[in-house]
Amino acid sequence: MLQIENSAFAVDERGYYGDFGGAWIPEMLYPNVEELRQNYLQIIYSPEFQEEFNQLLTDYVGRPTPLYYANRLSNEYKTNIYLKREDLCHTGAHKVNNTIGQILLAKRLGKNKIVAETGAGQHGVATATVCALMGIECIVYMGEVDIERQAPNVARMKMLGATVMPAKSGSRTLKDATNEAMRHWINNPVDTHYIIGSVVGPHPYPDMVARFQSVISEEIRKQLFEKTGSENPDHLIACVGGGSNAAGTYFHYLDELSVNIVAAEAAGHGVKTDKSAATTFLGKEGVLHGSKSLLMQTIDGQVIEPHSISAGLDYPGIGPMHAHLWKTGRAKFYAISDDEAMQAGMKLSKLEGIIPAIESSHALAALDYLKAGSDETVVISLSGRGDKDLSTYMKYL
Repeated sequence: MLQIENSAFAVDERGYYGDFGGAWIPEMLYPNVEELRQNYLQIIYSPEFQEEFNQLLTDYVGRPTPLYYANRLSNEYKTNIYLKREDLCHTGAHKVNNTIGQILLAKRLGKNKIVAETGAGQHGVATATVCALMGIECIVYMGEVDIERQAPNVARMKMLGATVMPAKSGSRTLKDATNEAMRHWINNPVDTHYIIGSVVGPHPYPDMVARFQSVISEEIRKQLFEKTGSENPDHLIACVGGGSNAAGTYFHYLDELSVNIVAAEAAGHGVKTDKSAATTFLGKEGVLHGSKSLLMQTIDGQVIEPHSISAGLDYPGIGPMHAHLWKTGRAKFYAISDDEAMQAGMKLSKLEGIIPAIESSHALAALDYLKAGSDETVVISLSGRGDKDLSTYMKYL
């Protein structure tokens, strides 16, 4: 896990990425968050932590994940497309990179209980997995709507010994699960660590999660050099909800200005409808879940309920790092509709024999907007596998 301390896009000492970030928290959470802030860098970059973290990534998670040249997909788009196969991680998605890191951190902070939130269920499964590995009690909050549409992941969490708690308020999706998880943490601040699954929440979470996920871009650089003679692709694509997979994919390329960074957001039924989750197109600056970022809200500041066919992108905001990338123009954001994502997922399945998570399908759909040249290289983060989404794919068919 390499350090990036002097980047123009790194978090500052106050926990801000430009205008976004910080720790907007109730007083009862301050001791926990401050404990993390004061200790996380020293702990995660200690030789002992790095040795254990990297060994588990290799022996347990299955890293490095392949960088796969998608020949038939490349022919379809008349460019050179590589897929970073995070879907081949243990548990089926990139989320486990972060939960391994945070469970090791929690142990070193003396915490013996874990709480988490989940949308698509991949972070919940990854959290339940590492809690089972370490013998630590695990409670996962999940929206009732997501519990229904992600039933396989709910079953996996329960098999792993986690308690799955339904969030029954609001839209009963990821936002509401996050609310409930934070309430739980406020009521259990001494013995419980909150494993946030994305680059959201109060500082230091966005930075900490990005660092754990940065193994993705670290591997891409090495693997792409081996395959092409260059560490840098022309275009780098990832889907963005909260944005942990994207943060990890972009991390070591943020200051490589020759690399075109592309973010695929969930447009839902379209940005001109009331069924969307495309935050950079519809959001305004505000505070949600402990940090200042872009979020979808009414004139008087009430959060607008998002919509996406993808449970993992069904969130009314984005992480502060991504808000900064958007505001500075460092990343280009595309709004991908439900239909576009589903068609892209079907296309990859039929052309390459890889069924992607619907989240990842949004990134694949950005190819239609990108128009990459025949001599250019495109790297797409395939953040997760599509097993969890088969019922949604079948309904769409």
